[in-house]
Amino acid sequence: MFIKQLYTGCLSEAAYYIESDGESAVIDPLRDTEVYTELASERKAPIRYIFETHFHADFVSGHLDLGKKTGAPIIYGPLTETNYPVVVARDGEVFRLGAISIEVLHTPGHTLESTCYLLRDEKGQPHAIFTGDTLFVGDVGRPDLSQDSELGMDDLAGMLYESLEKKIKVLPDDVIVYPAHGAGSSCGKNLGPETHSTIGNEKETNYALKTQSKEDFIKAVTDGLAAPPQYFPINAKINKEGYDSLDSVLQKGLEPLSVDEFKKKMNEEGVVVLDTRTASEFTLGFIPGAVSIGLDGRFAEWAGMILPFNETLLLVTEPGQEEVSMVRLARVGFSKLGGYLKGGYPAWESAGEKIDMIIDIEPDELAMDLPHDPNLVVIDVRRETEFADGHIKNALNIPLNEMSDPGTMAEIQETQNLYVHCAGGYRSVIASSLLKRQGIHNLRNVTGGWAKIQEQKGIEIVKENSVLN
Repeated sequence: MFIKQLYTGCLSEAAYYIESDGESAVIDPLRDTEVYTELASERKAPIRYIFETHFHADFVSGHLDLGKKTGAPIIYGPLTETNYPVVVARDGEVFRLGAISIEVLHTPGHTLESTCYLLRDEKGQPHAIFTGDTLFVGDVGRPDLSQDSELGMDDLAGMLYESLEKKIKVLPDDVIVYPAHGAGSSCGKNLGPETHSTIGNEKETNYALKTQSKEDFIKAVTDGLAAPPQYFPINAKINKEGYDSLDSVLQKGLEPLSVDEFKKKMNEEGVVVLDTRTASEFTLGFIPGAVSIGLDGRFAEWAGMILPFNETLLLVTEPGQEEVSMVRLARVGFSKLGGYLKGGYPAWESAGEKIDMIIDIEPDELAMDLPHDPNLVVIDVRRETEFADGHIKNALNIPLNEMSDPGTMAEIQETQNLYVHCAGGYRSVIASSLLKRQGIHNLRNVTGGWAKIQEQKGIEIVKENSVLN
């Protein structure tokens, strides 16, 4: 028996490759499927099954492409309805894989079709459980993402309680827990840093698995849930209804465009220029109106949160980073990719085209300017809870995920001198590019963000205890 967790850090997503006696299976694959087919080929173990734990909301799964490439059936749990052929397994159904078996455990609650897969070893003993978004390390799946149910969040949370009590907590303590996500995912409230655990450890440490009434459980898992990212319903719908192959998306997107061709396309209606270079490179010079989302951060998630899915994306990347940028966009459902600037930003600059810049300042300059400039406004683009835990007095909190809506800029006046910051500098550059795209140019980006700001003397820091409580 061989199990390999394939973890993608920028999405906090875990897929799994399982193998026994020359046969393999994949659980919750990403859209770029080469890693699974190459692994199966290297180990001479053809992929026999593709298991999906549920309709994922935070990424587009690779089940359709992988099924076409391998001929393996796509298996979902009970209550699944799709627009393409799948095997809808029965609760308790067993699939043989070499000398091991995989048992279907229907665990509704995160979504109605949510299903875990219990792997039994060669002796028929429970060895590991692949929990999808039903159970994480230190947390459970949020019960407010189901798209097709008339049930409310509390109803689904109640179903999740029953699933955990009857299907998960009864397993032996030494069974390994392999979830679909780790820390940083928005599919739960506060996932732990580890990417696997055991049933026994989770019963001891996971707040949701500690003995409590159903009512207490519902309150615990629903209190403090932030609004889900805007792209979650889009991805869940794509996973249910189907999508164009990744190869076809890349074939359209990987079109090199000269400066003149790029200019012509970017002036068309419904086009967004996306620059995937690092924040530090972007601020030094960029195409006017471009949105910055650097590949070096949680690129795909932020793209899904702030970019429109119904408009065409034109890319500016570091040379050689065109395909990886597009693959990562496709992972969260972007398919309208209109090409990329051949030669990247240097080609644009060398052609003598207009450029824009963002002024970077150090936190000590902010500390010097704060007492003397009555028009200075600090814009803090961190999440509300981050802001509440400590922020500059009188700072304006506009979380980055809300800035794709021009209405969030209503409080900003042309006479104000804006100083934009986040926690470390990645989000503030994205925010600054969005502000400039809206025609707001009197701004500065505070490098190092909150991590450096709070070290400065002379900056008054306050907390919002009402939010924290």
